[in-house]
Amino acid sequence: MSLVVRLTKVGRRGESKFRVVVIEKRSRRDGKPVELLGWLIKTTKGPTSEINKERYSYWLSKGARPSDSIRKLFFERS
Repeated sequence: MSLVVRLTKVGRRGESKFRVVVIEKRSRRDGKPVELLGWLIKTTKGPTSEINKERYSYWLSKGARPSDSIRKLFFERS
């Protein structure tokens, strides 16, 4: 089972709201996640986000890989 940390879209059409989840790589974008790690809301003023870094590092130690968007959003800004 290959795991990945990625974004899933939630909310209404036209809203940019996402959840940061750990999910199996081959499942669909909005499939059932293994664990919810945080959220992201994109607005015109800039993205607002929160992620549980303790659980994120736990899943990385278990072999989960972050997607490119997760890597850019949460760890290149800091």
